[in-house]
Amino acid sequence: MVRQYELGWVVRLRKRHPCGGTDWEVVRLGADIGLKCLGCQRRILMPRSTLDKRVRTVVSG
Repeated sequence: MVRQYELGWVVRLRKRHPCGGTDWEVVRLGADIGLKCLGCQRRILMPRSTLDKRVRTVVSG
């Protein structure tokens, strides 16, 4: 199942970031999804297929 994401949504991932945060904001859409950690403001790019597996829930959006 392919999920649809929108800019500004906050998603909670299964694994914690090294800073301790689990919530990420969607900042870029495309084949790769850009995420920003809400704990330390670090930005990452993750393939859409990987993100679909790692998302636990959509917190706001």
